[in-house]
Amino acid sequence: MASSGLTLSAFVVVHALGNLKVFTGAEAFDDYALWLRTAFHPVLPRTGLLWALRVVLLTALVLHLAAGVVLWRRGRSARGPYRRSGLGWRSFTARTMPVTGLVLLAFIALHVMDLTTGTSTVASSAFRSGTADRSYAYDNLVASLQRPVAAAAYGVAMGALGLHLAHGLVLAVNDLGATGRRLRAITTAVAGGIAVAVLLGNAAIPLAVLTGVLS
Repeated sequence: MASSGLTLSAFVVVHALGNLKVFTGAEAFDDYALWLRTAFHPVLPRTGLLWALRVVLLTALVLHLAAGVVLWRRGRSARGPYRRSGLGWRSFTARTMPVTGLVLLAFIALHVMDLTTGTSTVASSAFRSGTADRSYAYDNLVASLQRPVAAAAYGVAMGALGLHLAHGLVLAVNDLGATGRRLRAITTAVAGGIAVAVLLGNAAIPLAVLTGVLS
């Protein structure tokens, strides 16, 4: 659970940084999207790096889900000191981990259909598939988030992601052996900072589209 979670978290941070390239303009963002498909070609097959990353991420996601189900079942049957209580922030994020996880799982599926496969029931009617030397990532992103429902769903998902990261990163580091009181405090602060940065960075995109900053 910890190892797969950290793998997915690393992707989330890198993906958020890549998303922020949208603020540098359509050409720069499209060039970045095209580079992801052609990186290290011809050493690697075209889209080779992209598919390698997809395989790693899908494997991590499956392992994370499987471990999550196992831990959830153990938690349901646990007794005594393993039973969580209280109304504090840590208790809230802990109790909502299964919920935020399910929200993120649904968002991942919709996000892929919206901006990768262009599935008609989910993607904008303006969606255009890229070609060998042309990407329409910027136009597709803006067209999608100009829809208030899509922008709202994106915002809700980012809120869930922030909660999931804030608690999950702390658990992952602790499970890997960082259990000292001082180290736990540092981990909590760093995890919170990462969660807030990812949340604000990603949430700024639909806001910028809806207000016309990105068009």
